[in-house]
Amino acid sequence: MRMFCASVLFFEAIVVGLAIPVALTLTDADPALVGWGFGGLAVACLVCAGMLGRPWGVSLGWVLQVCVLLTGIIVPAMLVLGAVFGGLWIAAVRYGRRVDAIKAARAAGATG
Repeated sequence: MRMFCASVLFFEAIVVGLAIPVALTLTDADPALVGWGFGGLAVACLVCAGMLGRPWGVSLGWVLQVCVLLTGIIVPAMLVLGAVFGGLWIAAVRYGRRVDAIKAARAAGATG
């Protein structure tokens, strides 16, 4: 599951980072808020990708998905991108857990 979720967070970090110049061009939002907010969110996605092995890593990923959706307040197009990445996150968690369960079952069958 970690590989799938980390991939989603990695690409999400790229998209959020690339949204900084878009937000600065298309909105009247404070440049410092946009830079620190979007930049911090992009870094948080990368840090979370590295922390997915921790018990709280996936929960932090869910929080980040909500935060990306909230960036739609500043850049409305981010609502669409946030929904896309939210869907990818759901799929990564769901199918990643399935793959982990199949691997565990195979490992248990091989040792038993």
